[in-house]
Amino acid sequence: MNATLDQIQTPIARELVEFEKHFRAAVSTRVALLDKVMQYILRRKGKQMRPMFVFLSAGTVGEIGPAAYRAAALIELLHTATLIHDDVVDDADERRGFFSLNALWKNKIAVLVGDFLLSRGLLTALEAEDYRLLKIVSTAVKMMSEGELLQMEKSRTLNIDEPVYFEIIRHKTASLIAACCESGAAAAGAPDDVVQKMRDFGENVGMAFQIKDDLFDYGGADAGKPVGIDLKEKKITLPLIHVMNQCSWTERRKLIQVVKNHNHDKKKVAWLTRFVRERGGMDYSVKTMNEYTDKALKILYSFPENPSRKSLQDLVEYTVKRNK
Repeated sequence: MNATLDQIQTPIARELVEFEKHFRAAVSTRVALLDKVMQYILRRKGKQMRPMFVFLSAGTVGEIGPAAYRAAALIELLHTATLIHDDVVDDADERRGFFSLNALWKNKIAVLVGDFLLSRGLLTALEAEDYRLLKIVSTAVKMMSEGELLQMEKSRTLNIDEPVYFEIIRHKTASLIAACCESGAAAAGAPDDVVQKMRDFGENVGMAFQIKDDLFDYGGADAGKPVGIDLKEKKITLPLIHVMNQCSWTERRKLIQVVKNHNHDKKKVAWLTRFVRERGGMDYSVKTMNEYTDKALKILYSFPENPSRKSLQDLVEYTVKRNK
């Protein structure tokens, strides 16, 4: 039986409660409008996956101290800033079932709030002179931006093969989870080789996580997001890439036409998703996802067994077996 998030959080339950106080303190402000927006952001709190990766990584290799709280807050601040800016770029009205900031307060305020969070994250590290953590997280934000821009560039021409796809998700998604694990190990005072191992672990988890997310687009009724969302945004992901590499020139052309010109046509999108499933796109992607998962767990098992390592293992399994 798979562990629930509550069970996974058991070794760090106290730390997560304490982290909430750190994060609230980091976003406190005397500007009334900004404070109102911050309260809205705090109410939209998700599963706390990123702080969990930070604390569990720290606990796997050492002790969870003040630096781990700063690392978790820094990552959460910078990541929240990038999500707000993403919603502005995408003109998105919702995120995780809540109205986006730009939907409620318009683009100008949303951009400025993102800038505020970005600066608070940087100051959180600088005030404590945590230059190592600042470098780790700033590198992740840089990679995430590059990944998004690369995806936008390639989506215009639909010129995405497997190496490009893996480069995109390594930058766009895996870099952040890698930074969580790397910063957790660094905050625990682990030596450089251990910090690098934790980064490699996180990157492999991130690759598996994104492939799982991409699979939802071809899922069905039990998928956690509506089928065809990526296709509407002309995002070509691994299931489709694999099938396009296997099918005939005529079939490939038809698939590209649907993505390019008919991505809002429900019948044509349904045909494409069915075609991808029947031609093995899902099976191939699940196999690839499991390969990354196995790589991550192999690295994790090289660390001594303790409650944090066990929860980190359960968290990896949770990310690839979730239904949303």
